[in-house]
Amino acid sequence: MLNTSSDILYIVISFCGLWFTIFVCWGIYYVVMILREFKKLASDVRKKIELVETVLLAFKEKLEHTSSYVKLLVESVSSLVEFAKERKEEKGKKKKNN
Repeated sequence: MLNTSSDILYIVISFCGLWFTIFVCWGIYYVVMILREFKKLASDVRKKIELVETVLLAFKEKLEHTSSYVKLLVESVSSLVEFAKERKEEKGKKKKNN
């Protein structure tokens, strides 16, 4: 079976090649797992950003709708104040006339 020293060399080289192949496969497996985790992380970050975006858009819409109501409320209050002023002036004129 082992006739010469070159036969021993070839057996040692084949075992080294086998161990090197196993090591490379193990390394590739871990690189792929790390990349898989990065992909999951990126998708989670993307989901969180989309969630924040939807919350901000909802807040913006509510703020826009509220601002239109506030404008209407301010106009109503200002007209009530003017009405109260006019009423007070009319009462003041009636008291002066009496």
